[in-house]
Amino acid sequence: MLKILGKSSSINVRKVLWLCEELGLPYAQKQYGSGFQATDTPEFMALNPNAMVPVLIDDDFVLWESNTICRYLAGREQRFDLLPGTPRERALVEKWMDWQATELNNSWRYAFMALVRRSPAHADPEAIEAGVAGWNRHMAMVEAQLSRTGAYIAGASFTLADIVIGLSTHRWYMTPMPRPALPAVAAYYERLSERPGYRLHGRNGTP
Repeated sequence: MLKILGKSSSINVRKVLWLCEELGLPYAQKQYGSGFQATDTPEFMALNPNAMVPVLIDDDFVLWESNTICRYLAGREQRFDLLPGTPRERALVEKWMDWQATELNNSWRYAFMALVRRSPAHADPEAIEAGVAGWNRHMAMVEAQLSRTGAYIAGASFTLADIVIGLSTHRWYMTPMPRPALPAVAAYYERLSERPGYRLHGRNGTP
């Protein structure tokens, strides 16, 4: 059975948990991270030297980086609907997955830490305002893409890109801040909410 190391409130752990629901995969989860078992121990860092969650253990195979774990599991189960096998279609999905990890996540980090986590290290009003503006600007890019596809991030069908961006969309709605009206994003949020895995690990009251 798969083992997933990481706390359920982590947005990156939730990617993997949601995907396992989509794939119908059984797993055993152990809660690691702030408030739970420490990740800076020699034992954990032997699995992931970054001391971060999630970590996936599949028999003798150990993997870290949440988006890579999602790619691995979709490939392992030959779910080409979630991660296409043809180069161009796959690239469209992976482009948005990488954008989420490098651009979208970085846009919301300061504002989220200030407004939700109430971190004393993230209390600069100008930085918060800039963070909110940057986050909204990136979500406007999601709006434009969804307006083009009419359904999901990479096209007409649900893919891994929707797992990673769907969780960030939920976080955007859950953060107390000014937001523009983005009708395609709002419809997308409701569309994702029809999926049991999203209701369980995404739109579940946890930002």
